[in-house]
Amino acid sequence: MSDVVSFSLVSLSAVFVVVDPIAAVPFFLSLTAGEDPVRKARTARRAALAAYFVLTFFALAGAIVFKLLGITLAAFKMAGGVLLLITAIDMLRSRAPESRITASEVQAPREDVAIVPLAMPLLAGPGSVATVVVLMGRARAGERWWQVVPVLASIAITAAAAYVFFRFATQIDRMLGRTGLSILERVAGLLLAAIAFQFLIDGTADFLPGILRRV
Repeated sequence: MSDVVSFSLVSLSAVFVVVDPIAAVPFFLSLTAGEDPVRKARTARRAALAAYFVLTFFALAGAIVFKLLGITLAAFKMAGGVLLLITAIDMLRSRAPESRITASEVQAPREDVAIVPLAMPLLAGPGSVATVVVLMGRARAGERWWQVVPVLASIAITAAAAYVFFRFATQIDRMLGRTGLSILERVAGLLLAAIAFQFLIDGTADFLPGILRRV
């Protein structure tokens, strides 16, 4: 039971911190400015659902795709760790991480902002995809297939949280203000940096034995 609780907490904290729906609130307000409440609610729902399906797809099929491309999980852990570390540094500096979304993607005119850029790449960006793939790879390692459930549940909970934060974005922005959001973003950035280093450590640990055997 302790293993179930431990891995569930690790999965939920990793997915939630990387997706970081709280930091996405200002982008949602900017992209939906001028829309009526009904349309904002619809946009929030579509963005959360799209992010959920994208992350779930990569969680279930990502390892197969990378295997076909000849990419090892160890290499993906290391690449994901580097990407998450770059994002974490931007968050700690209170800068919008360009690895998640760029200024041109925010400013580009489009009819439906729910899918692009809110769902992709803001919520289900490269860092989020890397995280769910690595977690799923860890869950499938060995005989602990039950660990797949916490990963998928973490994606669902995070997507639901994103919908709630978007749905009440105006109230959250008014309550926390830019200062409050900035503080939360820096705390999330610190946690994300720790997750990034853990990915790098795990990837290196998986990679080194193969190198040493060839020497």
